[in-house]
Amino acid sequence: MPFLKLYRLATHALTPLAGPLLNWRVTQGREDPARLDERFGVATRERPPGRLIWMHGASLGETLALLPLVERFIQRGAEVLVTSGTVASAQLLCARLPAGAFHQYMPLDAPAFVDRFLDYWRPAIAIFAESELWPNMVAALRARGVPLVLANARVSRQSAERWGRFPGAARKIFGAVDLCLAQDADNAARFIGLGAPYVRVGGNLKYDVPPPPADPAALSAFKGAIGARPVWAAVSTHDGEDEQILDAHAEIAQQVPALLTVIVPRHRERGAEIATLAQARGLSVALRSRDGDPRPDVAVYVADTVGELGLIFRSVGIVFMGKSLAAGGGQNPIEPAKLGCAVLHGPSVDNFLEVYAALGAAKAAARVNDARALARAVHYLLSDPKRMRRMGRAGAEVVEKLGGASRGIIDAVEPYIAQVAIEGR
Repeated sequence: MPFLKLYRLATHALTPLAGPLLNWRVTQGREDPARLDERFGVATRERPPGRLIWMHGASLGETLALLPLVERFIQRGAEVLVTSGTVASAQLLCARLPAGAFHQYMPLDAPAFVDRFLDYWRPAIAIFAESELWPNMVAALRARGVPLVLANARVSRQSAERWGRFPGAARKIFGAVDLCLAQDADNAARFIGLGAPYVRVGGNLKYDVPPPPADPAALSAFKGAIGARPVWAAVSTHDGEDEQILDAHAEIAQQVPALLTVIVPRHRERGAEIATLAQARGLSVALRSRDGDPRPDVAVYVADTVGELGLIFRSVGIVFMGKSLAAGGGQNPIEPAKLGCAVLHGPSVDNFLEVYAALGAAKAAARVNDARALARAVHYLLSDPKRMRRMGRAGAEVVEKLGGASRGIIDAVEPYIAQVAIEGR
């Protein structure tokens, strides 16, 4: 039996289990209990009149990358529905979406939920970030004649190889994409190989995302709590990295006793676990969610809250980007670079090779291979504030020069929206 037919039959048969699955995810903190209906395709707000632009990103990074497009569509008088699949992305989007845009959760990819969602929202066009393609949703959009665009499109070599094991299914799914705007030439080649019929290099939207905001009062209080202490941050850390961050802190603190290390885990629910690791090393630790701003006696500060990266990046001069000391592919360094932070990273940055290469070439970022190298790099920059500031300025200049993808993507998408207008959708 063909893979996609089997997938459709399986998702239809498993639909009755969606409720128990989502309730279990609520207990894990991975779903919003107040908005579970949205995961079944049930709208929790009224549809605005007229043509509706639908934009979707899987999680936090993908949806944030869509913000420049959201702004540009709203400037053209459109209403914009933005969907995502994670609690963290929903919380941040609800705080950062401009007037004229609103958030709903993406329904689970079961035929009944997909049909209910599309029957209600009736989007004029669907614009998905990166390569977030669910088979039932793609088929339903195709059946309704809704143009499907991949913006900021990216598919890793490993993912492309996995899709390659099912060439028929890949051609069906990627062949249903009306326009694929890849981040770069390498990604464009992979999408062509998977069967996307119309592929262009559109650039990386993440360069156009405005820096994360910070509440002025909270920022003032946070900086006041830090005072003149030397401080650095490890951001978006993952399992296996926090121990290395703490080892680096201990080594630096031998020469810089007043050091404050800020750890921002990628998944905030890991905050208590990181605090336990720090306490086991005899370090004084505080959680932002529990203890507020850092006290003078705190050595390790775990920022386990959502939507406060703008505060962190504006309060430190050095940022280590996580998911890079382990074999994870790295995290996006554009936001700290935009806000003038010197960037450090581990050897695993395959997910963001272009931006790390550009930052490295401008001497705005430096690679460290282990905890000892990280400690040396942080200590060196703390001891040479002029060097740290030069790195920060260079990074801000690099990401500014690389921006502009949103303008090109809007130009590429507008003919599809115009065609929808002609057809009277």
